[in-house]
Amino acid sequence: MTEGKKEKRRHAVALRYNVQKDAAPRVVAKGAGLLADRIIEVARENGVHVHEDAQMVAVLAKVKLDSPIPEELYRAVAEVLAFVYRLDKRMGAGG
Repeated sequence: MTEGKKEKRRHAVALRYNVQKDAAPRVVAKGAGLLADRIIEVARENGVHVHEDAQMVAVLAKVKLDSPIPEELYRAVAEVLAFVYRLDKRMGAGG
């Protein structure tokens, strides 16, 4: 074990939002370390946009799995989703 800076442990939270099915985005996966790395890897393999925001992840990590996000996060998550939809449209992925 080396001394010095301790590497910060990576965290990840995955959201799903189905307009026809969900009233709000839901937390469908979350984890730290190797599990976080795997969540990010699977997202990228499947063409899912990965947005890095440590503060948002810290708050979303407190939400139980398969639970909707809290109302306090609607605006922040909506802004990220809107950005992703615009990005997908520009890249020709639809919407």
